[in-house]
Amino acid sequence: MTTTAPRPLAPDGTPLESARRHLARALEPLGAVVVTLGVHDALGPRAADPFAAVRPAAGVHLSAREVLVGPWGGDGSAPACGQCLAMRRQRLRSRSERDALETGSRPGTPTGPEWPRLSPYAHDAVYALHEAVHGGRVAAPAGPDADRALPQVSRLDLETLRIRTYPLLADPLCPDCGPRGTDAPRPFTPASRPKPDPGAQRLRPASSYPMPYAALANPVTGVLGGGTWLNVTSPTTAPVAGSVFVRGYAGLTDVTWSGQANSFTASRDLAHLEGLERYAGTHRRTGNTLLTASYAELGERALDPAECGFYTPATYRDDPLVSPFDPERPIPWVYGHSLRDDRPVLVPARLVHYSAGLAADNFVFECSNGCAIGSCPEEALLGALLELVERDAFLLAWYGGLRLTEIDLATVPGTAVRTMADRAALQGYDVHAFDNRVDLAIPVVTGLAVRRDGGPGLFSFGAGAALDPMTAVEAALSEVLTYIPHLPRQVEERRDELEAMAADFGKVLHLKDHAQLYGLPAMAEHVRPYREPLAVRAMDEVYRSWTDHGRPRTGDLRDDLLCVVEQLVRAGHDVVVVDQTTPEQRRIGLHTVCAVVPGLLPIDFGWSRQRAPYMRRLRTAPRRAGLRTADLADSDVRRVPHPFP
Repeated sequence: MTTTAPRPLAPDGTPLESARRHLARALEPLGAVVVTLGVHDALGPRAADPFAAVRPAAGVHLSAREVLVGPWGGDGSAPACGQCLAMRRQRLRSRSERDALETGSRPGTPTGPEWPRLSPYAHDAVYALHEAVHGGRVAAPAGPDADRALPQVSRLDLETLRIRTYPLLADPLCPDCGPRGTDAPRPFTPASRPKPDPGAQRLRPASSYPMPYAALANPVTGVLGGGTWLNVTSPTTAPVAGSVFVRGYAGLTDVTWSGQANSFTASRDLAHLEGLERYAGTHRRTGNTLLTASYAELGERALDPAECGFYTPATYRDDPLVSPFDPERPIPWVYGHSLRDDRPVLVPARLVHYSAGLAADNFVFECSNGCAIGSCPEEALLGALLELVERDAFLLAWYGGLRLTEIDLATVPGTAVRTMADRAALQGYDVHAFDNRVDLAIPVVTGLAVRRDGGPGLFSFGAGAALDPMTAVEAALSEVLTYIPHLPRQVEERRDELEAMAADFGKVLHLKDHAQLYGLPAMAEHVRPYREPLAVRAMDEVYRSWTDHGRPRTGDLRDDLLCVVEQLVRAGHDVVVVDQTTPEQRRIGLHTVCAVVPGLLPIDFGWSRQRAPYMRRLRTAPRRAGLRTADLADSDVRRVPHPFP
């Protein structure tokens, strides 16, 4: 039985509150604390919640459709409370329900007959369930040990009386049991990380982590979403995906996470890793209070946001969601560490947590670019830097109108690339891969699929970067194959919209617009540099210099990381790492970082919100690479939306 706690007091007059009071009386012999769910904003100010004082200790939670009993059980290594449960559940509600709770009128107004009407059968069912879970007569459902070790929540469906039990991970932002502290500098010196083999980029497989799959994705307490779905009709990969609404400065955004491998089991593992990366990157989830100050106050202690690029003055004039950076205006900052200078650096929180933000720091919209997850900080940082290098190279070629060298896929060793090309051919596409290096030696490959009959879904792009050139080729083509099964249908469904975008680039507003726009045959002219490569060369010939002299061969991941850092520093950039790791990830053995490399071209979505075309690097990198004799003039920059997916 739960310990007796003060009885909650809430305004009467709502159907749910009336039902709660009746249920509380029925459960009095058990000493259960009963609260409502879905009436008060569990993510907002606690003063607005009449149950705030007792919700953490509550063991019965009533909504209009269900009764949740718990948390109960667990091995004690990850305790969670009733407030954690309320916060987790609210994040899984529909857009309309969340907006009603978090920004508008509250649901539960007495405008009709009382609901729910809890029958004596329902009271008896809740009573028996409460006795069973707290009397040790039931155990956590069968599943991974990582799920069974957690506190459990049992859901009683009020329509069917069906019971399902789900594990609950404590919410690190919980005001009652979450961690507390003040953000502080975190020195980072890359440690030696022996690799399982010299060519590996990951220290352990995705399947090796003690992943609490049920706790991460379930409809009651899921950290990442209400569940996952499989696309069993995909002819090229075995996709697994999930999604959840995340509230940011532009309202609720549907954040999707997915895995694309050759089996659903492998895709599931990759999907959960990406979901955890998104979870850490959208908002800071450590419970730490951030430093708030102006850039003018901080001076050399802080990164200058201008080095990461701004939008045009016209964007700040016309877009109500952004405003120019003001060095005198206080904004939140997070601590990072400069690997170039070996010192702490303050980074605008807006550049690190891309769904968080205030009106004071709305000078840019960031995305997940440069955020990565791994088994250790070094592995995560290597992945983050390779992603930044990949997108930078893609944008240098695109906006600079650079013609690239095509890689002869017939010369790529192994069967993986040939298999991918065959899968694309069955969908009516030819695939191509291009060496997209500009002024950095790290292998970056751009993939392109071209529909043979010239119909809708004509072009699909992808990219990959890796120290192993073959891995970069496979990553680029794998990304392409992810999109081509669906692209023709997507283009047909939005044909009028996309054609309007082709006529007026100002109508390109969202991430999906960029890739789908190039499904139109009308955009073929803008893809011409890729259709007319500088040359077609064998894989070994393209990367011989890198393979023989540039790529580390020590078997230590630290050396791979330092190689990439050295390339960036030599090109004139700082490399700043910010730790994003959440308590849930540490429990699993994961680390997440955001890498910030001021001066690299950032990937943006929405034609009016582009920074790359106006940055110095776009103009100078081709000259430094020996691809041009002079810097690009403004008239040399291609003013055409990029097709990055």
